[in-house]
Amino acid sequence: MFDRLKPIAATALLIGASLAVPVMADDSDVTADTVVATVGDTDITLGHMLTLREGLPEQFGQVPADVMYKGILDQLVQQTLLVNAHEGDLPKRAELALENERRALIATEEMAAIIKSTVTDEAVQAYFDENYANAEPVTEYKAAHILVKTEEEAQKIADEARSGTDFDELAKANSTDASAQGGGDLGWFSDGMMVEPFQEAVAKMEPGDISDPVQTDFGWHVIKLEETRMKEAPTLDDVRDEIEETLRQQAIAARITKLEETGSVDRTKGDEMDPSVLSRFELLEE
Repeated sequence: MFDRLKPIAATALLIGASLAVPVMADDSDVTADTVVATVGDTDITLGHMLTLREGLPEQFGQVPADVMYKGILDQLVQQTLLVNAHEGDLPKRAELALENERRALIATEEMAAIIKSTVTDEAVQAYFDENYANAEPVTEYKAAHILVKTEEEAQKIADEARSGTDFDELAKANSTDASAQGGGDLGWFSDGMMVEPFQEAVAKMEPGDISDPVQTDFGWHVIKLEETRMKEAPTLDDVRDEIEETLRQQAIAARITKLEETGSVDRTKGDEMDPSVLSRFELLEE
């Protein structure tokens, strides 16, 4: 259920629906720092509640607001009681987990800031203009293939296909490729999506043709070209999501590269360490 202490949180939600919840006062002036409860000397704020709520799975949106409020507050109170009752140092596992979580949260915020400043409408438009706006229509091919180990096998299959044997059945019976159960179907593709010898062979074929054996690093192919079509250049809306993702990756990669160049990073400290050490979880218990 909730993020931490799941049995406690689940109980809180289950009983929350049957308990009367006080009518809330005017909340027009609340802030994230507004205190909603105290446990000893520890304040629990609305911000704590909102942060926990924001991290809940989407299905919690169906929970009534009064039940959600009580469940979250109960969880935070119960957690705080246990934290205040804890004595001594945290186990190493917990300390390291907190360090990793803090590192991840701060890095996420930094990436969000980088993305906000670089992935703008203007940047998306500029990328589109440079990479898509003047693109020519491209030919797309719909084909099927049969992959075997030897040229002799491929030639025999090509001869059978040309003599009228169903290509779909030949693929299911002979092909070593994962597409065999679909009759060798490869769907639609354009230039650059297939390995070069395969693409070159397809480009020379007419719909309905069966190829001679074609060798690639994967083995020997017999190809059937089913149809072709012209694909027009995309609109900005067609590729906006793709462009935004590309810009996000580029911006973050550029920022990290710059930080590495200007900072001090030494990855050699563990060069002599056996990588299998990552399985030694008992070290966390020391």
